[in-house]
Amino acid sequence: MSIQKWSDDILMGELAEEPNFSEDLTSLAEMLGQESQDVVLNFKAVDFLNSSNIARLLKLRKTILSGGKRLVLCGINNQVWGVFLVTGLDKIFEYTNDTATALALLQLGQEESV
Repeated sequence: MSIQKWSDDILMGELAEEPNFSEDLTSLAEMLGQESQDVVLNFKAVDFLNSSNIARLLKLRKTILSGGKRLVLCGINNQVWGVFLVTGLDKIFEYTNDTATALALLQLGQEESV
């Protein structure tokens, strides 16, 4: 995954298929252990999710939310979106269609809290 520090408060990650997916989320979680930041995860290259991927996403979400920050997922294709719907994850994660919308959503949220 390429992880970019988009701003002082926002990290943006491009996820890849397994085995990189799990490694990428673990690396991101380690980075977040040092400081609290909002995160955008782009799923455009992900075509499949397994139970391990879902567990890592939930753990990452918990870490981010416990720091008072937000996790926004974007670029999810229909096949992966089906997994989110069947598992009920569509009700607990924030989603947008693309990274630009996700970044705007987070920036608007930061301005409201200032």
